[in-house]
Formats: sequence, structure tokens, C-alpha cells
Amino acid sequence: MRRPTIVFVEPPRVFWFVMGEYLPPPSALLILAAYVERELPDADIHIVDCQADRLDWTGLERRIQSLDPTMVLSSGFTTNAYSCARTADITKKINPDITTVVGGVHFSFTPDESLRNFPEIDYAVRGEGERTLVDLITTLHNQDKPDHVQGISYRHGDIVVNTPPRPLIEDLDTLPLPANHLVEHNLSRYHFTMMTGRHTQYMILEGARGCDHRCTFCTQWNHWGGRWRTKSPKRIADEIEYLNETYGGVFLWLTDDNMNITRRGAPLHEELRHRRCKDDIMLFFQARTDDIATHPDLIAKLRDIGTYWILTGVETDVEDTLTEFKKDESPAAAYDAMRVMKENDVFSQAMFVIGSRKDTHESIEHLRQFSHDIEPDIAIYTALTPFPGTAYYETAKANGWIHDTNYTNYDMAHAIMPTETLSRKEVQEELWQCYRSFYGSITKNIAGVLSKNKLKRTVHRHMAGQFVLEKFRRLI
Repeated sequence: MRRPTIVFVEPPRVFWFVMGEYLPPPSALLILAAYVERELPDADIHIVDCQADRLDWTGLERRIQSLDPTMVLSSGFTTNAYSCARTADITKKINPDITTVVGGVHFSFTPDESLRNFPEIDYAVRGEGERTLVDLITTLHNQDKPDHVQGISYRHGDIVVNTPPRPLIEDLDTLPLPANHLVEHNLSRYHFTMMTGRHTQYMILEGARGCDHRCTFCTQWNHWGGRWRTKSPKRIADEIEYLNETYGGVFLWLTDDNMNITRRGAPLHEELRHRRCKDDIMLFFQARTDDIATHPDLIAKLRDIGTYWILTGVETDVEDTLTEFKKDESPAAAYDAMRVMKENDVFSQAMFVIGSRKDTHESIEHLRQFSHDIEPDIAIYTALTPFPGTAYYETAKANGWIHDTNYTNYDMAHAIMPTETLSRKEVQEELWQCYRSFYGSITKNIAGVLSKNKLKRTVHRHMAGQFVLEKFRRLI
């Protein structure tokens, strides 16, 4: 019997123009591939990263054909769901016998819809994928029925079968290191130009999964079972050290949805403070404003071990909207968080959301002023987007608020819904005005470009060079 040949595909896609020119490694695929490689050593594993490999759809078709796989798998968020489906379609045209699998947040929440709309997809893996994928590969290789495989969805005749969910992995330390060796020929191509320039080695690592908060616009806590599970500080430090010393990783994005500074700040500092790599890395992670504001001592410790950049979701200055979002934070915490980061020479990125049901021209103008007043180093404004899997999606769908069902536009740069008083076009225009207000000021731009902070200089030059304001204006 032929051994399994598994091809993980990061399909061609358009990157979020707000972040400009950047190329991230396919972290989700690297994590999955490493687990499959360890558990099924006889399997032949490949990762095709169309961005890094410079493959268009025709190039992807040729690559899949040349690898002659038994299974092709892609994973994605809502905005690139159609790219994953197109990957499956191309695969089936090459050989209908190749098994096509999709996974990730979007398909975990839309298995029935996706399998009905895209007959080229054979299986959707829901939720945490490692053990489910190995079980599915083994089952199909042994020509057994898939109905006993937990955490999958598939068609049986005219119906979609959703098997019971798979229990979560309790000890994340048992996971292998991501399979960076499978994309080693591309590692020098991964970069985040806006943040650190074109030639700084950029890599991604995962320290935790999930979140124990319940923000109504967020898919992540729901996708990971409503819990926050973390790798041990030692495991995280070991992985940071490994990426730096083995692959030359300098700019390292800790992609956890919530850093949880309260619980991990001190032990991670203790693990890294004596390691040589701390002087050669730039850590970037996201954290809550209240977590930052109440722990200036831990921010100082994290800066000491290479933390240069923290992203935090400020969202809005309206208390009622924060309550609607279930953020459990106050606008006052945003002021304190920005001050703490500034005092510790940590670059601050504040995220804001416009387009909630009660938003008006006046409330969004007030948000713009608030975003200036708290003085983040960079502000990113987004349109409230009803991602499948969120509480907000269910409410919006039930009330008929969703006016755009094209998932390609679910990138937080397109206005998907009106508010009670603003049309979608008006929300889109307000989003442009937000960027114009923050980045359109000549005085502010000169100050940014001439800043003593290297990251701030890089970002402001990037935002000007990428014509972000003009791109947002074109969306109106």
C-alpha cells in the first residue's frame, strides 16, 4: 500500500494592505506538519507556501501535480476561505482521488455551509487539529470509515456529518517544535517590513491557545474551547532560544491571543534573563490594556528580555460599547497602558473598532480624538466585522445587520454592516477619516520619521510609503 503523502498548502492570497509589505511564515501549517511528522514517521510531508515560493494558481497546480499527494490540506481565516476552497478545487481537477481537507477558525465554525457550498472539499477539521488530522490520515490510509474520527465534518450522501468534538490537548509542552525545517529554503524571505524593515529575520511562535475572556467580536476564545492553555515558561524560552540560535530568528511574534502578563510575565523573565539570545531578539506580543496598566514592573522585566513591541486592543472609549463587546476594561486603562509602555521604551500599538450599532459621526470623531489623546506609537483602526463563530455574528445575522456576505471582504478594512444611523458607505468613510486623522498630519509624520525610536521611524515611513490613506479612500 502506498504511504501517505501529505501536502500542506498556504494558497496564493492578498495580504492585509494596512500592514503593507510583509510575508509571515505559515505558522499553523508548520505546527500541524510537525505533529503529523512525529506521529506518522512513514508519511511523506511537504509544505507549499505560495507566497514565499512565488507561486500563482497555475504554479500551485503544477507543484501539487509534481508532488503526487494522497492528501492536500489548507487552513485559513474567513477572509481567505475562498482561497482554501480553490486549492481543493485545483487538487480535485488534478486527481479526484486526492483527499482534500480544510481546517482553521473559519471552517471550524462553518462546516455545514462550507461542505455544501464547496463539493471539492472532502473533510473539514474542526477546532484543535493535531490529533484529529493524524487520526483522519491513519483512518483513510487503513481504508476504515471516518465516522469514529472525532472533530471532523464530511458529507455522507446529501447530509453533512459532524462527529463529536475532540477533547483539547491538556499539556501543550508535549507538542513538537514547528516544522521550520520544511520551509528552511524560504526562511530568509519571511519579513515584516512595517515593523523591523525588509531584512530582519521574522519568525512566529505559539506560547498559548485560547483566552478566558469572552469578547463578542472575537473568534479565538470560542475556537480554542473557551479556555486559556499555556506552554510552560521554560518551553517558551527554549523555543525562543532555538529559533534564534538555529535559524537566526530576531523579530519573534508570540502569537498568543492574550499574553497574560499577570501569570507569565515574571516566570518568562526568569527563564530568559540569563540566556544569551535575549540580547539578540525583538519580541512582539499582544496583551490587554488592564494587564499592562497594572503591571509596570512586569513590563520593565519583559523589556529587559527583548520585548520591543506590544499590541493591545483598546477598541473604543465608550463604556456601553465596551460592555457590549464584553471587554471588561475601561478607557482609563488605555491611558495608563500607553504611559507604562512609553516609560519602559516599549513600542505601543493600539487597536480601535468602529461601526458598532450605536456609532454615529459624533461618537467616531470622539474616538479619533481619544486615539490621539492616549498617544500610542501606532494606531490601527478596524471596521467591526461579524466573523462566523463570534457572538456578534449570531446577533447580527439574526437581526439582518449583515449587508456583505463576500468573505473576501471580511478583512476588517471593509465595512460589512451599517450602524443604526450610518450606512455602510458612511462607516467606510469614517474609517478612512480615522487613518487620515492619525497619519495625515504633516507635523505628526515629521515627528514620527524623526523619532529617536527606531521602530516608530520605520512604521511612519512605511505608512507613508505604502499609501495606506489612498488605499482606504478607494474603498469608499
